[in-house]
Amino acid sequence: MAELTPVERIKSQSRGLRGTIAESLQDAHTGSLRDDDQQLLRLHGSYQQDDRDLREERRAQKLEPLWRYMVRVRLPGGVATPTQWLALDTIARDRANGSLRLTTRQTFQFHGIGKGELQPSMQAMSDALMDTIATCGDVNRNVMASSNPIESEAHGEVATWARRLSEHLLPKTRAYYEIWLNGEKLEGTPEHEPVYGASFLPRKFKAAIALPPSNDVDIFTQDLGFIAIVESGRLVGFNLTVGGGLGTTHGDATTHPRLANVVGFLPVDSLLAVSEAVVTTQRDYGDRTNRKHARLKYTIEDRGLEWFVREVETRSGLQLEPARPYVFDTHGDLFGWRQAVDGTWHRTLRIPAGRIADTEGRPWLSGLRAIAVVHTGDFRCTANQNVTVGHVKSEDKASIDALIRHYQLDAAEGSPVARDALACVSLPTCPLGMAEAERYLPKLSADVEALLAANDLKDEPLGLRITGCPNGCARPYVAEIGLVGKALGRYNLHLGGNGIGSRLNVLYRENIDEATFHQVIGALFAAWRQERTPAERFGDFLWRTKRLPG
Repeated sequence: MAELTPVERIKSQSRGLRGTIAESLQDAHTGSLRDDDQQLLRLHGSYQQDDRDLREERRAQKLEPLWRYMVRVRLPGGVATPTQWLALDTIARDRANGSLRLTTRQTFQFHGIGKGELQPSMQAMSDALMDTIATCGDVNRNVMASSNPIESEAHGEVATWARRLSEHLLPKTRAYYEIWLNGEKLEGTPEHEPVYGASFLPRKFKAAIALPPSNDVDIFTQDLGFIAIVESGRLVGFNLTVGGGLGTTHGDATTHPRLANVVGFLPVDSLLAVSEAVVTTQRDYGDRTNRKHARLKYTIEDRGLEWFVREVETRSGLQLEPARPYVFDTHGDLFGWRQAVDGTWHRTLRIPAGRIADTEGRPWLSGLRAIAVVHTGDFRCTANQNVTVGHVKSEDKASIDALIRHYQLDAAEGSPVARDALACVSLPTCPLGMAEAERYLPKLSADVEALLAANDLKDEPLGLRITGCPNGCARPYVAEIGLVGKALGRYNLHLGGNGIGSRLNVLYRENIDEATFHQVIGALFAAWRQERTPAERFGDFLWRTKRLPG
């Protein structure tokens, strides 16, 4: 029998995720945590990182790396109040690196928090009714839900179910409260984890709820997904999707991205029971001997989709009905003012790569703080790294618009490429980053826009995504053009996704530099202009004309 991975030992012996984190935090001799505690910290919503731009300089000075921490907020459906926004802004300014970052999982994360600031940051979030529980690590992570405002009461119901799902799948251990919030320490046997068990899940797990016609959460890339079915204006249930996941490993052909299968329909009030059945099936049958083979997508491929569905039905006590019809027409965000069914207004602001900071000509951190001070509605993080100022009363639109203009928060609303492009953080903070992503996105977007303009295509929608490693955090494998970092200045080029996130792209060229990218894409754009059918998107054109391998 194959041996369990070291991470499995760490989790099973952690005393309900406690480990020795509390002791590591008190060690003033280093900015780092003990090795095992670094693994456990992830399940508390934080990763230990260092500034890679400074590694050599600090090594030459015989100093340890500049250890800092990324901290991610649990925010089901991406909805935050103005009070919560102000609390996050204060943490960003006083305890982090002066920026807030909107993630592709529809929440906030901080970078640059020192070890001594971890506990005060967690406490400040708790004071604003937020936490970071289970936003990283081998558990169900932040639950996503469609954020694009549409004229339906179902939008509010979907947001409510996202919160309920998040709460239902939270770990039950009190470790978070003991370590970060000075809670009373549990004596004796650690708490029972009815969903996760002592070792939690074999690998990370992602869940989302989509509300057609918008697939803004990229539902088919999730381990567990629910497509809301609305009939005669009423939410009647969900189509269940299982087995999505994008992470791969360069050079390992046994790893690959996979889109989820739609396996049936369930009534609204069965969502929690079915979710738990999916999670516990993965808990019991997922591969704990090889972390590269531990996601739900591989469990389904190894055992078969029919077997998996039968197991979920048995555990949930529900027989799935045939999936019901649905239609997606986009997986991007809707910009400009949009009116909701309750008469209030929403305005989505483009935030390239999700980075909110005060920079020259773009004082966006201050601008959104100014809006939060006067705003009476809410803020909504989108799955595409943007933010929506939500539930604005008609009489308040002019004042919100004035603040948006004053702080130049509308400066990024440019071409379709710029509006829809996604990038992971990568360098200098992510330890997995092999190439630039966020810092390269402005130039990459501008270069692609120039190539489009040169071919009279400048107003055409185009999905562009870039990551610094094959983990796929910015979901590059469903983009029309996806770049995946291989080394500094070099990327694998993936082509052929579609405009609704329902098709994987394919590897087109490997390990290319910028000049080669320009040459390849320029030639393909020229062919697209000459041979396309009316309104045909780039990814669809590539498949129709058989320009893609496979």
